[in-house]
Amino acid sequence: MVEFWRSTIGKKTFVAVTGTILVGYLILHMVGNLNSLFGPTGAEPRVDWYAGWLRELGEPLLPFAGALWIVRAILLGSVIIHITGVVQLRFRNRDARPARYPARKIGRSWESGVMMTSGILLAAFIVFHILQFTTLTVDVTPLHHEQVYFNLYNAFQEWYFVAIYLVALILIGVHLRHGIWSLVQTLGLDSPARNRGIRYGATTLTLVIVVGFALVPILFWTGLLDAPEPPAATITAIAGGLTG
Repeated sequence: MVEFWRSTIGKKTFVAVTGTILVGYLILHMVGNLNSLFGPTGAEPRVDWYAGWLRELGEPLLPFAGALWIVRAILLGSVIIHITGVVQLRFRNRDARPARYPARKIGRSWESGVMMTSGILLAAFIVFHILQFTTLTVDVTPLHHEQVYFNLYNAFQEWYFVAIYLVALILIGVHLRHGIWSLVQTLGLDSPARNRGIRYGATTLTLVIVVGFALVPILFWTGLLDAPEPPAATITAIAGGLTG
């Protein structure tokens, strides 16, 4: 396995496989986020119920949130391997090019030319996203643990957070469309008879993911999704302030 990783084809395969894992996660994460579109109905918002279900998944065989941490570990490992492989391949290609050899861009799409840049920006966005909605470190707007709908609603009342996420989605679209095509090629699934369909499929899947993610901040910001009930802790604090 180590020798395979050290080879160029090995690195490309690892990049393709981890890319597939990350694409699969994006699809599942998008579907999960769309639970927000049910609004704050019922005893608890559907997206809050979904988040709780993720934490309880696998019990009692696994400890509370055990399955979630396993998924996080797989994702973190995939991201590290993916980035490491891409960077090492870039340096390997650069070192293999003869001195003063002009880089040829014939037949190279603009998306492939910005893959490294878009990847770096996406990595920075992922860190920001985790700090805002997972660790609740970026608490510019009111945030509460296990109150997903409440947190999303408050964050996306601010135009700059909406703008950040929409720009990030554009970057995801650029990176994803070319990435899907590249991993299909690396895994040997392409052929002249299927290439047109694969390209259309990559474009369609990218649009579905981008639009699916974009719906959430846009609908919150435009007021098409209702405001949530204040969390119990907030109500208690308000009541204490009124009676204190």
